[in-house]
Amino acid sequence: MLQIKTFTFNPYQENTYVLYDEHRNCAIIDPGMYGPADEKLLTDFIEQHDLIPQILLNTHCHIDHVLGNRFIFDQYGLYPQFHEGELSVLVEVQNYAPQMGFRYEISPIGDTFLGEEGIIKIGNDELKLIFAPGHSPAHLCFYHEKQQFLIGGDVLFKNSIGRTDLPGGNHELLLKNIKEKIYALPNEVTVYPGHGPTTTVGSEKVSNPYIRA
Repeated sequence: MLQIKTFTFNPYQENTYVLYDEHRNCAIIDPGMYGPADEKLLTDFIEQHDLIPQILLNTHCHIDHVLGNRFIFDQYGLYPQFHEGELSVLVEVQNYAPQMGFRYEISPIGDTFLGEEGIIKIGNDELKLIFAPGHSPAHLCFYHEKQQFLIGGDVLFKNSIGRTDLPGGNHELLLKNIKEKIYALPNEVTVYPGHGPTTTVGSEKVSNPYIRA
């Protein structure tokens, strides 16, 4: 069974997630740490719980979700795993960050990428890949079917959706993926978004002003 720890980092108030099991295996998702204080919060938690970081995942590669990629690589030797369609977005961060006044340590890039479908193992637990572009060119969500939760990135928020005015965004495609892939999940599924509080699939289907079932 996976436990979920949420951190909120950087000026964008981005949610970084640490998923961990009873055997101390852990995954770090969308590390948004910006500066020593954020970095210490994350490493202190990992050390206090004696966790063993096994995998680093990016739902997508916008600046606020990858600010800590280099730090995680330097600390734990983990390359970020994301869909190859996000590669151009990640590369552009090094140009975008200075324009926004951010200090950015360039993210490493591994030799392998995640697909549109597949399973990620964390110990004995499995996360199913859900390909849901629209906010970004090749956005992935990570779904734990047994525990009924979704690490959703910037696809669906509580009473909102991801913005689509950035390069690679597509409003109609985002709505289509929410309706066909996210709203197809059970109503009880808890959505852990890239920003803001958690919600549920069922709640958004009836109350989200941008798209209802």
